[in-house]
Amino acid sequence: MTKPSLVAYIVTEPKEGTDKKAFWHRVGSVWPHKSGLGFDLVIPSGMSLSGRIVCVPPKEGVAEEAASDSAAA
Repeated sequence: MTKPSLVAYIVTEPKEGTDKKAFWHRVGSVWPHKSGLGFDLVIPSGMSLSGRIVCVPPKEGVAEEAASDSAAA
């Protein structure tokens, strides 16, 4: 399995008036289509999502997690 080009996160903003930072919860991995147009967003089964999804390049050491994301799909 190749390393994903992006990692998907649900971003939960803190309550207004607090000094807390937004919480980023990893929800999946993103691979480009072979044609170069578009992407596949792989979200593990059983995960309920709502809100803002942000996709960013993966950090080092994320390849192992990506393999488990794709196996669950």
